[in-house]
Amino acid sequence: TFTIGRGNELVCTAIDMLAPLLVNRSLKSLTSNMGKTWRYLVSDGQMRWVGPEKGVVHLAHSAIMNGIWDLWAKSQGKPIWRLVADMSPEEYVNCIDFRYITDALTPEEGIELLRKKQAGKEERLKVVESNQAVPIYTTSCSWLGYSDEKMKELLIQAKKDGFRHYKIKVGGDIDRDLRRMKIFREVNGWDDVLMLDSNQIWSVPEAEPYLAQLAQYKPLFIEEPTSPDDILGHAKIRQQIRKHNIKVATGEHCQNRIMFKQFMQAQALDYVQIDACRLGGLSEVLAVLLLAAKFEIPIHPVW
Repeated sequence: TFTIGRGNELVCTAIDMLAPLLVNRSLKSLTSNMGKTWRYLVSDGQMRWVGPEKGVVHLAHSAIMNGIWDLWAKSQGKPIWRLVADMSPEEYVNCIDFRYITDALTPEEGIELLRKKQAGKEERLKVVESNQAVPIYTTSCSWLGYSDEKMKELLIQAKKDGFRHYKIKVGGDIDRDLRRMKIFREVNGWDDVLMLDSNQIWSVPEAEPYLAQLAQYKPLFIEEPTSPDDILGHAKIRQQIRKHNIKVATGEHCQNRIMFKQFMQAQALDYVQIDACRLGGLSEVLAVLLLAAKFEIPIHPVW
């Protein structure tokens, strides 16, 4: 897991407070049923009082669970992605705690979804092995502190490096944003994919009027247009900006599978942005991936 600076000490302290739960446990006893291990780890009564399953404590859950996944993969001589890819549908589902999400997805439904995906799996794995499975994007060209010239130089270099998907920070200064959108299209043309991230800057009524002015530059989506906890707010913004052909992405600060479930049920997002550090580690990511498959919403990972 990670923070962006101040806060590391809080997470490390939470990890130390959870660590005794794993003392004298063998790796096999933890990995034989990862869903059960996840439930055990998040069920400490005193630690749930300062959660539950969110915030600093959940960042600590993430660190511990991802550490267990890493050890498991190393013990099998595989990278983690291959460990998961080699699982049967039943083994995959066994890694998930379905508590609180069975109104949207049951273990049986999860197994059936995965069985349907078995056809063509070997061909898809070959694409993964050739490093062609998931196109990556860059945000590093357009941090708000960069001058226009610096942004232009970085865009030119990123294009030379093969990037075709770009994310630009917006919000707070419409003149600046319009100028930067114009620079992007002048440098990159209209075939490269432009994505916007407002980092939660707007209240719900502010989002659509602002985005209406940026729509001429044809962004694919706006990320986190409002508070990451405001599911109905996201749903309203999504409905309002549909006429501008702009979609909504969120999830970087979505704290658990329950919130993702509700985002999907409320039709509040077009792209699911999972973060394996914000959620309770890979086990909870696997749950959200299955939910997204059930609701037929594409994944756009953050980490």
